[in-house]
Amino acid sequence: MSSTSPSTPRSHGARAMPEGSVPAMALAALGVVFGDIGTSPLYTLKTVLALDGGGQAAASATALGSLSLIVWTLVAVTTVKYVSVAMRVDNRGEGGIMALMALLGGRKKKPGVIVAFGLFGAALIYGDGAITPAISVLSALEGLSILTPKLDAYIVPLTVAILVVLFLVQPRGTAAIGKMFGPIMLVWFLVMGVLGIWGIVQHPSVLAALNPLLGLGYLFSGGAGAFLVLGAVFLCVTGAEALYADMGHFGRRPIQAAWLAIVFPCLVLNYAGQAALVLNGTPASVNTFYALCPSVLLMPYVLLATVATIIASQAIITGAFSMTRQAIQLGWLPRLRIAQTSALGYGQIYVGAVNWLLMAVTIVLTLLFKKSDNLAAAYGIAVSATMLMTSVLLFIAMREHLRWSLPVSAAISGCFILVDSAFFLANSAKIAEGGYVPLAIAGVIYGLMWVWHTGRNALMHTIVSKYVPVAEFMAGLEKKGVPRVPGTAVFLTRSKRGVPPVMAWHVRHNRALHGKIFVVNVCVEPEPWVEPQDRLHFFQEAPGFWRATANFGFMERPDIPVVLQEAKERGCDISLEDVTYYVGHETVVSREDGSGMPEWAEILFAAMERNAAHVTDFFKLPADQVVEIGRQVAI
Repeated sequence: MSSTSPSTPRSHGARAMPEGSVPAMALAALGVVFGDIGTSPLYTLKTVLALDGGGQAAASATALGSLSLIVWTLVAVTTVKYVSVAMRVDNRGEGGIMALMALLGGRKKKPGVIVAFGLFGAALIYGDGAITPAISVLSALEGLSILTPKLDAYIVPLTVAILVVLFLVQPRGTAAIGKMFGPIMLVWFLVMGVLGIWGIVQHPSVLAALNPLLGLGYLFSGGAGAFLVLGAVFLCVTGAEALYADMGHFGRRPIQAAWLAIVFPCLVLNYAGQAALVLNGTPASVNTFYALCPSVLLMPYVLLATVATIIASQAIITGAFSMTRQAIQLGWLPRLRIAQTSALGYGQIYVGAVNWLLMAVTIVLTLLFKKSDNLAAAYGIAVSATMLMTSVLLFIAMREHLRWSLPVSAAISGCFILVDSAFFLANSAKIAEGGYVPLAIAGVIYGLMWVWHTGRNALMHTIVSKYVPVAEFMAGLEKKGVPRVPGTAVFLTRSKRGVPPVMAWHVRHNRALHGKIFVVNVCVEPEPWVEPQDRLHFFQEAPGFWRATANFGFMERPDIPVVLQEAKERGCDISLEDVTYYVGHETVVSREDGSGMPEWAEILFAAMERNAAHVTDFFKLPADQVVEIGRQVAI
């Protein structure tokens, strides 16, 4: 079990984990965790069959062989890798590649490789996150063309309309309707399972695909064509990473229970039912997913599929918001304005910049590719690359976190890497057909992360190099007769030593200083939550001068006024009735000696710094008590 159970109370400022029984939590997880992988039957086998250019006999062989590969891919990648192994490696209850990177990077003295793998894996998720809503909703609405070909012309406009509405409602939050997601997805999975059984009954010999040798035989005897099919087969596990990433929302056991008891068996039944139709003579050109449904129930089924894909898209969007917050807290993205849309759910947040960018890219992709088959060519390569990087990090985690022996770790992770590499290579064949889209998006995001982190380090180095020792500064105040005025001045600093430059600038220009000085350095730890006893450390460095370090996890939002309240309660002699917060606003300029960052990187970093969310909002400072001091810094 993960180190943090669903009922464990969190420290101050952290989210309280959801409480409830395993069945109740498993039901809730259905609506958040399994939307992406749960809607993959809409397009996976259809995409596989579209790659087969032979007759009905060839289509039957492809359907049976690919079904075997699909079943055992679900077993190997989702059940074994993520549900059984990856979910054992949690960062205080949190999962996902960013949390894994933070966990391992915090343990290693030289985490460069870990950070590179983790960051690029996270950037790749953004790439596929833009495609998931488009391909999911498109594939659901394509059922309308089965009702009547006259509706075919309305599929793309309807998809765009649904996506626009979906993104427009994000600022309002989804807490209220989110309660219905779990029951709706339960109905979705059960209906898929029942229809799959109906298909199997028509051609029971399809169950021969449960033999893994059948899939391997098809793969190794089919030549290059079968290898390309492997790239389409991989679509069945897009979304498996969400099981690991959303572990902190529900806990390990509810996700495992939902997967093993409901999702996995229903997915296998539906894929088998679709393949059975092909074996029974249904043309490969037919949409096998909707062919399972009796014609009288097709319209309700299309509506249910559309709702399921909307839920899946919502989960992707929420996941992008959550990952963005983690990246900001860990120092890999600039501060963005983050709104909490629900007081009850910590994961209910809204990041406007991410929402509108994701909306623009998703709609453009929908209009450019027009069909789910076309989008499938662009889908999968980023996820397969992310899974490959996760497997590499899991090897390190097996050795350092789980304390497994080298032979066991190498054998298990080696199998994962082998499988992920095969899928990545198969998907690489789709780069020219659209696979470049998520890779390009990921490359841009990774570049922005690198520029921001490098720029912040350069900025920090420049600022820290100019710090003045506290004793020397305070002695200078007395010598110059600088008056001390009533009240408390709070200075935010990036360093744990010396006088903050903002404080020195304030005294130099205003020729006065408050009687009580509280200098606070906010540190974000490589773990999601910080316990109450580890939150705040402070000491009196000089008369009327206190230095504090406030520690927060990467899933928490720093709250400086609450930190002051805690310091006061613990004996710090500051006045909370008259507090003024001083923050610095740096304007980045190039170094005159030309030894700083490359000019293009410096220009980009300066633009990101200018457009970052204000520190007042990020640290929850009362706006009417903040004094901002601007200065130029050469990096």
